[in-house]
Amino acid sequence: MAAQTPELVPLASDTAPVDVATTHASTEAAHGEGGGLPQFEFQHWFGQIVYLIFLFAILYWLIARVFTPRMRRVFDERETTISTAVATARQVQAEAAGQAEAAKAEVEKARADSRAASVAAKARVTDEANRRAAEEEAVVNARIAEAEIAIGKTRDAAMANVATIAADTASAIVERLTGKAPSAAEATAAVKGAV
Repeated sequence: MAAQTPELVPLASDTAPVDVATTHASTEAAHGEGGGLPQFEFQHWFGQIVYLIFLFAILYWLIARVFTPRMRRVFDERETTISTAVATARQVQAEAAGQAEAAKAEVEKARADSRAASVAAKARVTDEANRRAAEEEAVVNARIAEAEIAIGKTRDAAMANVATIAADTASAIVERLTGKAPSAAEATAAVKGAV
């Protein structure tokens, strides 16, 4: 069918009148006298049915032999991938749980070890402190004993000198009171008699 240009219908401003009947008749003549779609004409049905059966057979064969196996393969690969991923995830989760338990056990062991080390260190420090205290106490006791010995010697020396000092003092007092000094033997005898 050749495309025809439609006849122009003059507008109201044009002076030529429009004939609707001739326009309709010319339109009908341009489309042909068959009137309707060829698909609904009985003379074309046999060819259309054969054409449809041929297309259906080709499409059925393509779907059955090409598309369905490909889709089945894709679905199987997808299912395999998903099941593998789920199995891997479960395995990783189980390994993570095992590692978490191992880490928890290690932490508990480390805590117990640190407590034991702390107790041992405390006992060691206490023993060391007690040992040092005992050593220092022994040193102090030795110094005290030395000091007591020195004090005893000083006291004995002082006591020995006390008698001499007392005799000298008694002699000085007697001389002052009487004006005459006693002899050293008399002063010493007088001090010893007084003690």
